[in-house]
Amino acid sequence: MMDDNLLKSKSPEELFELYRETGDSHIKQEIVMHYSGIVKTIAIQLRGVYVSFTDMDDIINEGIITLMQAVDKFDPEKNVKFESYASLRIRGAIVDLARKQDWVPRNVRKLGKAIDRTFSELYFELGRYPTDQEVAKALEISEEKYYKALSETNLFNILSLDAIVDGFQEEGQNEKYLKDHNSDTMPSQRLEQKELQLILKNSVENLRENEQMVVSLYYKEELNMKEIAKVMGISEPRVSQLHSAALKKLRAHLESYYTA
Repeated sequence: MMDDNLLKSKSPEELFELYRETGDSHIKQEIVMHYSGIVKTIAIQLRGVYVSFTDMDDIINEGIITLMQAVDKFDPEKNVKFESYASLRIRGAIVDLARKQDWVPRNVRKLGKAIDRTFSELYFELGRYPTDQEVAKALEISEEKYYKALSETNLFNILSLDAIVDGFQEEGQNEKYLKDHNSDTMPSQRLEQKELQLILKNSVENLRENEQMVVSLYYKEELNMKEIAKVMGISEPRVSQLHSAALKKLRAHLESYYTA
């Protein structure tokens, strides 16, 4: 067993290398402690997802377990930062937990998928982002019901921006992306990734100002929905609506890029 002070002097990269060589549980513990802040940050961000059926302490415990699993499964040679890899797995674990609790009723889930499909169809048909009113009209539902559905189905979008940035992979495909990331076509993949990120940046700039602000505060500043509501002086449901609308637009824009 290595001296604790010696372990603390090591960089995360050095710790991962030592852990791969020795499998020492104390080294693993040091890695987990170093990255444990990620768990709390994500637990705060996603509080709205689980607050109805459990508390933050339970979620943090679940996140730590997922973090430990991520340490074992992570391969530093695949050119993916551990923070990104672990964050995606932790977010996924929390969302999966919420889904197991049937957090979103089946009829709401069905409507959420219909909104996504209709939004994409209108985007291709009109050559621009459809308005909320146009989507609601196409679905033959009231605007009130449309906005309510956006709020209630926000769970489906929590992983979306991470997935887009990591290669426009659908939820559940990120493991495959990470697995394939070390292929012989890596240089071309990197070039495509840079192009994709530029397209995403341009897409964000084309969002409405309040949607841009929500995206920036949530993903860049890492504020949760309640904090964003206070900053913007609007309600939490409205923040949720703006978040969902922004991600639908980003997804539609990228879909048009991939099918062009």
